[in-house]
Amino acid sequence: MQPHLITTPNLEAPDDFYEALIEAHQGLSTEESHAFNARLVLVLANHVGSLAVLREAFEAARDS
Repeated sequence: MQPHLITTPNLEAPDDFYEALIEAHQGLSTEESHAFNARLVLVLANHVGSLAVLREAFEAARDS
């Protein structure tokens, strides 16, 4: 069975996640922040591991 992108709320603590993400960007220049985001996307894509799920994520991100 092919895995699918989870599009319903799935974070344990969304506010805590958002706070941690903002904190991770503290002190970074715009260029450094963009590079951080790119590395984060690659780390999370590796964790997901499924190109089909990642393609679903691409589509969902474009549609939102």
